[in-house]
Amino acid sequence: MLQMKSTIPDSGVPIAPPAGNGADRQEASLHGEILLRLRDYVVEGNIPEGARIPERQLCEMLGISRTPLREALKVLAAEGLIELLPNRGARVRQLSQRDLEELFDVMAGLESLAGRLACEAISDAEIAAIEQLHYEMYGHYLHRDMHGYFQANQRIHESIVAAARNEALKTAYANFAGRIRRVRYSANFARKRQRWAEAMREHEAILDALRRRAGSELSDILFQHLRNKRTAAIEHLTEPQEPALASP
Repeated sequence: MLQMKSTIPDSGVPIAPPAGNGADRQEASLHGEILLRLRDYVVEGNIPEGARIPERQLCEMLGISRTPLREALKVLAAEGLIELLPNRGARVRQLSQRDLEELFDVMAGLESLAGRLACEAISDAEIAAIEQLHYEMYGHYLHRDMHGYFQANQRIHESIVAAARNEALKTAYANFAGRIRRVRYSANFARKRQRWAEAMREHEAILDALRRRAGSELSDILFQHLRNKRTAAIEHLTEPQEPALASP
């Protein structure tokens, strides 16, 4: 299995609060950075599914105390990435094959609807922004930078949902997206389907339909995109895992 890139520094360099106009702003910025790095660390598979969260190790890696770490863990639990254990810390949420099938089907329905509604309401500026993200994502793909690719990829999907102008849909999407974010990331490593290249081709079709505001077509493409991702996720789940490569 490929070694997944981490955004957390190997040494215990503290995350310095940025310069700002007030302690509240600094605290919020610091919390956001801790959350972002911790979320990426979990999503990118650095802790095995079902494994306990190594709080002491993470505190050392991030250069923070237990209190801000546990606040960030609460957010990740609300997103569905981890589970809090009463008086026993937390562990990475483990999803069964049935869980994956059901969650991806719901996400396929939500993204399909988002695509149809977005084509009715999206502005030229929003399409241009998504197009820019697409080319950023493609650049990361060419450089085999999975971390950068996935960040741009998620922003594209979130932008389409936002363009649907439907708060109920946006809330439902956010609720389910967190629960499968880790699996969505790892599915790109599925060897049998060469999923990463397949996903890139599908995104070309997504962008083309969006440019033409072809709502019905985009709806179908997004639904199949999530179905293909589901298949790759399940295949990756059942693949024999190879030892992780040493970091360069």
